[in-house]
Amino acid sequence: MSAGLAAYAVAEHNSRGRARQELAPEGRGEFQRDRDRIVHSTAFRRLEYKTQVFVNHEGDLFRTRLTHSIEVAQIARAIARALKVNEDLSEAIAYAHDLGHTPFGHAGQDALNECMKDYGGFEHNLQSLRTVEMLEERYAEFDGLNLMFETREGILKHCSPRNAALLGELGERFLNKTQASIEAQLNNYADEIAYNNHDIDDGLRSGLISVEQLESVALVAEHLQAVRIRYPDLNERRLIHETVRRLINAQTLDLIRTTEAAIRDARIETLADVRTASRLVGFSESMHEALRPLKVFLREQLYWHYRVLREMNKAQRIIRDLFGAFMAEPRLLPPQYLQRAREDKPRTIADYIAGMTDRYAMKEHRRLFSVGEP
Repeated sequence: MSAGLAAYAVAEHNSRGRARQELAPEGRGEFQRDRDRIVHSTAFRRLEYKTQVFVNHEGDLFRTRLTHSIEVAQIARAIARALKVNEDLSEAIAYAHDLGHTPFGHAGQDALNECMKDYGGFEHNLQSLRTVEMLEERYAEFDGLNLMFETREGILKHCSPRNAALLGELGERFLNKTQASIEAQLNNYADEIAYNNHDIDDGLRSGLISVEQLESVALVAEHLQAVRIRYPDLNERRLIHETVRRLINAQTLDLIRTTEAAIRDARIETLADVRTASRLVGFSESMHEALRPLKVFLREQLYWHYRVLREMNKAQRIIRDLFGAFMAEPRLLPPQYLQRAREDKPRTIADYIAGMTDRYAMKEHRRLFSVGEP
């Protein structure tokens, strides 16, 4: 067992390793190597200019897929350390979980999935896996990043039985109804904690929601009131920050305590026990119920705000236009995609579009549809 890790944590000694064998790294562990490969990848750098909620050109202060991934990694590491599981693996999964996201956030994904409905569909978890397994072109001896099995497993949050059947060992848990590692499970919740709470911050910063509206959500109101009592003269910017950090802390601590209890109750002793148990990581029932109104509020007041929907409608039109143009005439694709398009035109076009940043997609759309654009 690795020093400091619980017996049920993922470690090098119980890992299923890499698809292609490599010499062991010097001066760092295998999961550190995974994290470093992800951070140095082209797909990771592109996240800086991919939408979280607000389209990239709307402002420099809003979160992007890159800042979101960094925030997820910080929360995931904190949870992993408390649970005595593998922090490096948890961090690697967090950095990689959105690598396959399209430009323009979920609106872009929905539009590309619609375009691909007759060709196998499009799902960003699968695209993230496709990115690290084949699309990244950095190493002389293999395509992709050749990541450890458990890192790749953690990237794949959801998968249909049809797609799972095509993934070999990686898809088995979706067919056999077994579980991923603790490190993979906790990342799903670190992602949720990050986007729920940081979307509050971005929504307030944008002016689309107000503090007064948020007070209708009991969980938020509780922490707002605690901050106001302790700091009665605080300005609104600091009030928001203090409230959001308390919300994150409360959810993180609840998750840790609930998961520790689940591990004890299930008598988990090994990684094999984790895989055959029911899902172990999660919130308490009370926290789960407290979060439900917050999710409804964000959906109805922020994600469905008319100004956000207008931008998303334009974004989806861009995705559909690009896909249609390239399907009608694949020679419009950059040369490096043209050969692959001869073998699988729809999937190659989806790879190209999914890899775009918001600003690149808008620029490419102007090139193809605006007279006079170079």
